[in-house]
Amino acid sequence: MNRPILHGLTAVSLALGACASAPVHYHTLLPVLENRTTAGQPPSGFAIDVLAVGIPAQLDQPQLVVRQGPTGVAVLDGERWAGPLGEEVRNALSAELVHRLQTRDVAGLAKPANKPVLRLKVQIRRLDAWPGSKVSLDADWALGFAGEAADARLVCSGQFEAAAAGGYPELVLGQQRLVAALAERIAADARNWERSRAAACSGNGAATKDAGPAAG
Repeated sequence: MNRPILHGLTAVSLALGACASAPVHYHTLLPVLENRTTAGQPPSGFAIDVLAVGIPAQLDQPQLVVRQGPTGVAVLDGERWAGPLGEEVRNALSAELVHRLQTRDVAGLAKPANKPVLRLKVQIRRLDAWPGSKVSLDADWALGFAGEAADARLVCSGQFEAAAAGGYPELVLGQQRLVAALAERIAADARNWERSRAAACSGNGAATKDAGPAAG
C-alpha cells in the first residue's frame, strides 16, 4: 500500500476513533431527598395519583435542548436524559409531592380503601434553559378528588425561574429546583383544596416564583 493512502486511512481511523470515544452524559430530574425535612407539615389525609405529564413536542426527545440567544436552540447529543423527559418530570414531581405531602403516589395501583385519591394532571408549557445563566418553567395543573364531579377541580398555572451558573450538571440542578418549586405550589393547592372546594390557587394562580435551593 502506498504511503499517501496509508496516511489517509490512518487519519480516517483516528477521526472515527475520536467520534466513538466522545462521552455521553446522562442526567435525571429525580431529586435527592434524604437530607430534607417536611418543615413540620402534617401528613395529608389523601393519596395522590400523578398522571402523565404533557411536554412540548420540541423538548420531548432524549437530548437536552437549550436556548441560544433570542431565537436559536441547540440539541445536545452529548447531554441526554436518563429517560423520556415526560417521565423524568412526572417521576421527579411525584417524588417531591410524596415527600411534601407525606403520602403515597398510587398511579397504576388500586385505589386505597381508606383514603381519598387526589388526581393531578400537569402540562408543561415551556422549559427553557440558558447554559451558564438560568432556567425557567411555565406550567398548568389541574387537581381534583377521584369520584367527585368533573367540574369539582382546581385549575392553576405558574411561572418559575432559577439561576443556573456553571455547566450542564448545574443546569439540570436548576431544573430540579424548578420542579421542586412547582411541587411546593401544587402541594399548597392540594392541602387547600382538601380543606375547601372553594379554595383559590395559591400565588393567585399565575405568580412568578424564584426557585432557590430546594427545601422541605
